[in-house]
Amino acid sequence: MKRLLMHVLLILLMVFAAGCGSSTTTQPQQQKDFSIRVGGSSTLAPVIAKCADDFTEKNKTWKKVKEGFPDEPIAIFVATGGSGFGVKAATNGTVDIGLVSRVVSDAEKQKLPNHQLITLGYDALTVAVHPQNPVLKIRPNLTTDEVKRIFAGEIKTWQQLDAALPDRPIVLAIRDLGGGASQAFDDIVMKGTPVSKDAIQFPSMGALAGKVQENIDAVGYVSTGLVKQNQGKIAVLSVDGAEPTAENIVSGKYKISRPLIIIAKQQPDEREQQFVNYLVSDKGLQTLETMGFIPVKNK
Repeated sequence: MKRLLMHVLLILLMVFAAGCGSSTTTQPQQQKDFSIRVGGSSTLAPVIAKCADDFTEKNKTWKKVKEGFPDEPIAIFVATGGSGFGVKAATNGTVDIGLVSRVVSDAEKQKLPNHQLITLGYDALTVAVHPQNPVLKIRPNLTTDEVKRIFAGEIKTWQQLDAALPDRPIVLAIRDLGGGASQAFDDIVMKGTPVSKDAIQFPSMGALAGKVQENIDAVGYVSTGLVKQNQGKIAVLSVDGAEPTAENIVSGKYKISRPLIIIAKQQPDEREQQFVNYLVSDKGLQTLETMGFIPVKNK
């Protein structure tokens, strides 16, 4: 666990962006030659970090990955920063592999002529609440329009949603604009309608999920992976009669879903290719599934 947490330290963004840090300063060539830098989506980053940890534990050095590789320790650094950062960092070469948890736009693709987009799997954004929120018993199913009106701030209290609910303010928890969840939720639910100015923005999906766990009146769009990883601490509502189950996500019945994508170079170096191969292997996709997402092979 300690190794895994080290992979996802946000401070690595500073290393990537500024080129600072002891290893980069004293041995720039070694950093360039023997490490892989990955960054972007806070939803996908923990999955990639776990894969990196498993890959490193199994092989220890690059020489054990493939004969002819240097006898150097494997170093794969994974940082968060949002899907927008993942696209931008892959575009300008700040990272070797970008992480995105939303559709990559045509305009973004035009800036990535020398890259490939690989879909690892799919996630859904659940309408998540505290397990003790009475809405779960009184109104366990919402329409897409009701969800839209809640996040737009038109429905401000739980009682405005249903007269049997408490007359308490609804606390809105959303991702910041750099997050893939923010764009996916806007595309599918809000469709251009602004989110309420009273909504609290969070820099990561983990922080957003934490707000739902701690506040009985909070509602937020939380990734299915985070819901599974926090079973009993987060509850979800159905939307248009569909629960966010794997079956409903795969069939398209639950509509608030998004792809989980890695952006790799069209011609990655041999070490990067070996790690990409691991991510798309049965072992890598199993890790994705274990952490609560739907691997592409099941879609």
